[in-house]
Amino acid sequence: MTTAHHLRLIDGMRTRDFPVERVRSGSGVSGPGYHTASLHADDDHWDDDEAGRLEYRAQCLAEHEALVTLLGARWGEPQMISLWTAQERMMSGEEIPDPWAETVAGCEYLRLWRTGERWIALALYLEKEGPGCELSVVVTEIDPP
Repeated sequence: MTTAHHLRLIDGMRTRDFPVERVRSGSGVSGPGYHTASLHADDDHWDDDEAGRLEYRAQCLAEHEALVTLLGARWGEPQMISLWTAQERMMSGEEIPDPWAETVAGCEYLRLWRTGERWIALALYLEKEGPGCELSVVVTEIDPP
C-alpha cells in the first residue's frame, strides 16, 4: 500500500463513527471509542529470506517516517510517547483499556497527535533480535495511558 492510501485510511478512521461493540474491520479492530489498523504487518514475510525481510523492514521504516512527516505537516509536531511505564503498570496487573492494551504490549513508543476530540497514534513495532517491523495506527477518543 502507498502512503496516499494510508493517509486516506487514517482520514476515514478520523471521521467514521465508533461501533458500540468490538468488531474486526479490514486490517484492524474497532470498538467503543476507537479504530485500529495495521498499515504494515510482518506476518506475510516470515517465509522471506533475510534480504527480503531486511528490505521489508526498510520499507516499513520509510513509510513510518513519511507518515510522521505528512501528519506533522497537518497537525504539527507529534508528541513522542514512551510506553515503558504503561508496560510496567500492565505487567504489575493494572488493566490498560482498549485500544491501548495491545499497543502498550508490543510497542516501546508512539507518535501522537490530538485532532479535535480524537487522538491519532502511529505505532512502530521493531523486532529486537531480527528484521521484523510492523506499523499501525490508532484513532481514539480514549486518552493514552
